[in-house]
Amino acid sequence: MSDFFASGLFAGQVALVTGGGTGIGLATARELCTLGARVAICGRRQEKVDAGKAVLAQVQSAPDQVFGGTCDIRDPEQIATFIGEVLERFGHIDILVNNAGGQFPSPAETMSPKGWEAVIRNNLNGTFFVIREVATRAMIPMRRGRIVNVTAMVVRGFPGMAHTGAARAGVENLTRTLAIEWAAHGIRVNAVAPGTIRSSGTAQYGDEVLEVARRATPLKRLGTPEEVARLIVFLASDRNDFITGQVFGIDGGQPLWGDIWQIPELPASAAHEPGEGR
Repeated sequence: MSDFFASGLFAGQVALVTGGGTGIGLATARELCTLGARVAICGRRQEKVDAGKAVLAQVQSAPDQVFGGTCDIRDPEQIATFIGEVLERFGHIDILVNNAGGQFPSPAETMSPKGWEAVIRNNLNGTFFVIREVATRAMIPMRRGRIVNVTAMVVRGFPGMAHTGAARAGVENLTRTLAIEWAAHGIRVNAVAPGTIRSSGTAQYGDEVLEVARRATPLKRLGTPEEVARLIVFLASDRNDFITGQVFGIDGGQPLWGDIWQIPELPASAAHEPGEGR
């Protein structure tokens, strides 16, 4: 157990992280770099990709071991081009973290067909397009690979987010299905479902909304991108060889708590923050 997250854990491996320029994606890419992986990141906006690469270059001993480029995962042609660039540069892809996605709040009755389709294309279709391209061109031929899909906590429904709730539920079923189909190829497929995480992705909703989410979380705080990244990194590593087709919530217990059982606020001295002793 002493070498669980040991230096060099991912030596010789190549990881691709979509949406790797910010938030959970960047935290995951940074951990993978720290543990010895060569890492490729992508995103729709060049400025975010460049900012992510600058962060990764600070922890990667050799700058040429980090690669980044723009890629709209809704477009299969762009995906094929980007995957080709990664393979040309690194030769193989061992790990895929599907983190790219996005949505906007809207009641279902006012959601336009265009808005619905935009989120489904991004969060469900795009995820599948990337998985299929990486699997068929890299993982299936070498008969090994680790895929981790980043979804969302949708177990109780997702009021105000019907489009992304439906898409994320689709990704969860896709995770389970591909875990079965591709077990014969030595590929492990799992998913991580974060609750409310304080990151660049949730900043758009404002402090008031985040405070409501915090109060509704039994642990009385929001999660961090680094906490999600640690779970992703374990699932992406060879330390995980007998877990596949699973969806892991990381949410502070939020889906378990109904409105009937009230949990009082904790005194400041009793509230644990990440990294503090237990």
